[in-house]
Amino acid sequence: MGVEKLDKIFNPKRIAIIGASDREDSIGAKLMRNLVGTGFSGAVYPVNPFKSAVQGVTAYPNILKIPWKVDLAIIATPAHTVPQIVEECGKAGVSGVIIVSAGFREACIGGEPLEKQVIEHGRKYNLRVIGPNSLGIIRPSIKLNATFVDRPVAAGRIAFISQSAALCASVLDWASEAGIGFSAVVSTGSMIDVDFGDLIDYFGADTQTRSIILYMENVGNARKFLSAARGFARAKPIIVIKAGRFPESREVALSHAGAICGEDEVYDAAFRRAGMVRVEAIKDLFNCAEALAMQSSPKGPNLTIITNAGGPAIMAIDTLIAKGGHLTKLSDETIQLLRKNLPPYCRAANPVDVFEEATTDRFRKVMEICFRDPNSDGFLIIYTPQGAADPISTAKTLIELAKGLKKPVLASFIGEGACRKARQILQRNGVPAFSTPEEAAATFMYMCTYTQNLELLYQTPEEISIDFSIPTFLKELLKKAISEDRTVLCQSEALQFLESYAIPVLESIVAKTPEEAEAAASKLGYPVVMKAVSPQMIHKSKAGGVILNVWSKEEVQIFFEELARRVRACNADFKGVLIQPMIRDRGLELLLGAKRDLEFGSVIIFGAGGVNAELTRDISVGLPPLNQVLARRIIEKTRIYRSFAENNLNLRLLEEILVKFSQLVVDFPEIKEMEINPLMVTEKGAFAVDARIIVDKEAVSKEPRLHQHIVISPYPRKYVTTFKMKNGMQVTLRPIKPEDESMLRAFYQSLSEETIRLRFLQSIYQFPRELLTRQCNLDYDREIAIVAESEDRKIIAMGMLTTDPGRKSGEFAVVVGDRWQGMGLGSKLVDYLVKISEDMALESIYAYISSDNVKMINLCSEKKFKIERINGELVKASLSLSSS
Repeated sequence: MGVEKLDKIFNPKRIAIIGASDREDSIGAKLMRNLVGTGFSGAVYPVNPFKSAVQGVTAYPNILKIPWKVDLAIIATPAHTVPQIVEECGKAGVSGVIIVSAGFREACIGGEPLEKQVIEHGRKYNLRVIGPNSLGIIRPSIKLNATFVDRPVAAGRIAFISQSAALCASVLDWASEAGIGFSAVVSTGSMIDVDFGDLIDYFGADTQTRSIILYMENVGNARKFLSAARGFARAKPIIVIKAGRFPESREVALSHAGAICGEDEVYDAAFRRAGMVRVEAIKDLFNCAEALAMQSSPKGPNLTIITNAGGPAIMAIDTLIAKGGHLTKLSDETIQLLRKNLPPYCRAANPVDVFEEATTDRFRKVMEICFRDPNSDGFLIIYTPQGAADPISTAKTLIELAKGLKKPVLASFIGEGACRKARQILQRNGVPAFSTPEEAAATFMYMCTYTQNLELLYQTPEEISIDFSIPTFLKELLKKAISEDRTVLCQSEALQFLESYAIPVLESIVAKTPEEAEAAASKLGYPVVMKAVSPQMIHKSKAGGVILNVWSKEEVQIFFEELARRVRACNADFKGVLIQPMIRDRGLELLLGAKRDLEFGSVIIFGAGGVNAELTRDISVGLPPLNQVLARRIIEKTRIYRSFAENNLNLRLLEEILVKFSQLVVDFPEIKEMEINPLMVTEKGAFAVDARIIVDKEAVSKEPRLHQHIVISPYPRKYVTTFKMKNGMQVTLRPIKPEDESMLRAFYQSLSEETIRLRFLQSIYQFPRELLTRQCNLDYDREIAIVAESEDRKIIAMGMLTTDPGRKSGEFAVVVGDRWQGMGLGSKLVDYLVKISEDMALESIYAYISSDNVKMINLCSEKKFKIERINGELVKASLSLSSS
């Protein structure tokens, strides 16, 4: 339903409390006390069928009897009464409902039907619902406390969204003591309607909110969540703590990859892909949010520490290293200046120990020197109350020197009294200050993670050629397997999938008789490997279904019969043997797989392979689709990655294999699990030795909608087409890709000053990389850019469509290169964007056009757009798609 009605929940003018009460300890009474006489300027209507007044305020028997239209209804009545009340709210035209009541699906079996009724009523009346089992919401800026927690909440710039009502209440207690303020506090409850995706969309656009922090138990609608997070991560840091890192049980997996990859690894991958920061403790949520709001993000993990005590510095270093950071290797110039300005017994290296007798002036001199060091990505100043330096004056000196610095500066002033006051002064002046060095070091690394994850969102990948056509014979192969009541493909079938996607495989021949096996071995050359072919035998090595180093025809015949005997001893069907050459240059054994996660759909798993893959558990996880940069990051996060340089392996080839494997996973929702193990990588190349595919029987039978098994929309290749311009020249119209950054830059640089002004409604003389990467790295669920590419691979025109947060309308813009104007390309792009808007089920699209852009205004008029003059400089062209 979009987020348009959420504003009525978070900025209501009229509120009804259904279940309002005079009973002192009741939730209805607490809600009334928090909303009446506390500064909230809106109207509050108690609803209680047994009372004419509640706490001195006129009460109504039901919401239909309230003579004014209510924006927000808060329901605090027994669960069995809630569905009827929600229906009454819908009939009364209420925009939003918060259900405080518990006793639904989370409590008992009988609660699930009640929850379904609430959902049905919400959809019928276009009603947004928060809860059930919600603590409520708080909006400090308008003094709205729609919860039953009696705690003062200060106004701030952090939106806190929690899935746990109990934790939410506890955090409010802690935040009150710590002096932390909020733009909003939301207890989501069971999220039967309003979920994390909706709330990120809303607070991402909220001017009062600078950062968003989440306490999450489960994600809900994963696709909507990731789309919203990716849309706002650059503008507003999103920090999350995910409970339940170590589930006691997992669904039994048939592949090594499926067994190794657990829920927590998938969540980690999702958060990275969305540009979010995952932290480990509640306090980290607020430390990270405040630090990112105050300071620049570090460009790397190199931290310089200045301290007047050795012990706290060591504690900071331990935390830094444990979280993947590094101590800066100070430049020679920095070290020489430190030696020149420090006593000989002071440490002129990182960490820089100014010793306990250091004065504020010594701190100043050292900070001045270190803040100029080119190798440092950030700085941590540790102060302990000893010696000559006063904490207040040291803090003020730090504030003075940190101004204008484009690298983050953090402080740890250890102790209470004057040190506490110094921390408060630092915080007020934009320097994150901590009571322990470990917190400071951890926060620096969380800031570094934010930088790295944003780079992942917007880094320009190298082009990897992929054939986007799906081989139809592979679909038939899957149907054949299911018709034979098989959900596990045999190895030769699995290898066909890899070969079809240009993934190198070790040459293999299936032999059904000893004679065929003998011929195959002779063709491949001795020694060979013989592997049993049986649909029931999944892990062949464990079941004795693999024989290595077969050197002769005689051995082939003997081992053929032996493998047949072993398979039948396992009560499995023997279908022959697979013959492969014995690998002499083994290189590295890797694992590349995919599995279907319950919340995030298909995920990619990469790491150390071989028979001990489950013991080493050296894996990294990513979400498809992948490009070259995303593939590289997945590889880099494994321990085995360090072996690549040592063994002079072809990393680029491995990146290509991951990208192609990802495309295979995207194209086949019928694949439940898939694994290449081992994927052998040597100096000469890489090839798959063994592969298995587990099929989702239901998906094959139903032929599911394309891409519903993944949570990030892949490249929309259905919009690739051709167009012949009026001069006879043919161009390719296609969605833009992350790899197009350099082509887009060249296109913009080719435009005249006038064309640029008409497109961007202002003069632009430089096109920063951030703008280009933002327009190339798109979330295709929310926005799309169609470029016109000439035969010599140049962009000559571009049309862009961006949906509004409610997903009911979208803004578009079109620009055509000066040389190609007047040839029908602009008209074609507008028509194409209209078609795409209809595919996205938008109700309308619009464009803001400069009032002197006569050509564009006339073009839109011809296409039945409504033209409205906004002011003397601007015109709005809008088209209703329902009537177009």
